[in-house]
Amino acid sequence: MTDQRLDARRAALKQVSAQIIDLANNEPNSALKCIHQLSVAGGATEATYQAIEQRIRVDQDSAGAYHLALLAQNTPDLPIDVHALIEVIIHQGDNRQRLALLKNLPLPPVAAIKSAILATGDDAAIKEMESYLANNPEGLGSQHIIANSPSDQIIPLS
Repeated sequence: MTDQRLDARRAALKQVSAQIIDLANNEPNSALKCIHQLSVAGGATEATYQAIEQRIRVDQDSAGAYHLALLAQNTPDLPIDVHALIEVIIHQGDNRQRLALLKNLPLPPVAAIKSAILATGDDAAIKEMESYLANNPEGLGSQHIIANSPSDQIIPLS
């Protein structure tokens, strides 16, 4: 990329970041909308990620927390507290989200997820969790399965 194109890209990202931060700071339950705009823009400033995380925590938004936590799995240097997002999902989310965490995080907090699912008494979710953990007792997540199965590689979209 030329310097001019790079400068133009930075300016565009700063503008989008400012819009996303404004949305996160002023519109309750806007985390998913912010994450979508972030994905469309292809990136943002550190302050943008922090504003979205703050919106999630204020709203206790388990869907937003799930999506931002998964995004952080692919970008480990994001300035967010993934552990706090996972806590929101475990305590505020539904069993579908908890099971997805169990299966998609490289090292999920198995005991906390298991306890939360058992506490709901949802027989179908409990059966699915127990079946998954029977084959993967450490709950190593999809990264472990992919690493050990070369035929099932996930290919990034970008």
